[in-house]
Amino acid sequence: MYAIDLSGKTALVAGVANKRSLAWAVARLLHQAGARLAFTSRRITEDERAKTKLEALVSEVDGLLLPCDVRDEGQIAQVFQTLEQEFEQLDMLVHSIAFAPLEALQGRFVDTSKGDFQKALEVSAYSLIALTRGALPLMERAGGGSVIAMSYLAAERAVLTYNVMGTAKAALEQIVRQLALELGGRNIRVNAVSAGPVPTLAARGVPGFTHILDVYEKRAPLRRNVTHEEVAKASLFLLSDLASGITGEVLYVDGGFHITAF
Repeated sequence: MYAIDLSGKTALVAGVANKRSLAWAVARLLHQAGARLAFTSRRITEDERAKTKLEALVSEVDGLLLPCDVRDEGQIAQVFQTLEQEFEQLDMLVHSIAFAPLEALQGRFVDTSKGDFQKALEVSAYSLIALTRGALPLMERAGGGSVIAMSYLAAERAVLTYNVMGTAKAALEQIVRQLALELGGRNIRVNAVSAGPVPTLAARGVPGFTHILDVYEKRAPLRRNVTHEEVAKASLFLLSDLASGITGEVLYVDGGFHITAF
């Protein structure tokens, strides 16, 4: 029987916001499997109260908390310099970062401003390239690695109110495929998890989120919404050697909702 043992492995979890984050759900399972963890968050440089809460949270898994605004190349470089000093190498990278200005979600998609479009794509999609580039030398030192990114069905379907975030998720999934193609020869796998709606801080900022939960519960083949833990378990699988032959894949964890037509 196979078991996931990540003893001696290291992971960077980018984008933890609070205990309801998908990033945190993944981190807990990584910790239980024996991995050593580091986290990044933009909020700890802007909100002292948020910093205190996140420090307490990551201390539960003996994690290292690092400030990082992914729009700042200097901060990204500092993260990986610190990881090189603390970990020497890196085995796993979890990208759980998404952002769009609230007005870009509340209004009409056709009215999306150039600035809001650029910000959403830079933070939610391009950051995967930037973080993977930073992780590359440390993963090569480890003899390879695994990268996952969190996506959503709006990457391939039009979803009312999701607006520019759907565009960002589409770009994110293409980046996953391109990175997988380019880095496979270095034994670095890159995949995405397309999660059904779960109540996170980011999700609750999407207008009509409660309605989306209701629709999934009625139409998904499993007739329910998925949990944080279910998304995390699929993520743990992709990050582990049990998925050693899988790269460039989008794994849906949505109760089967994505297969339905009506």
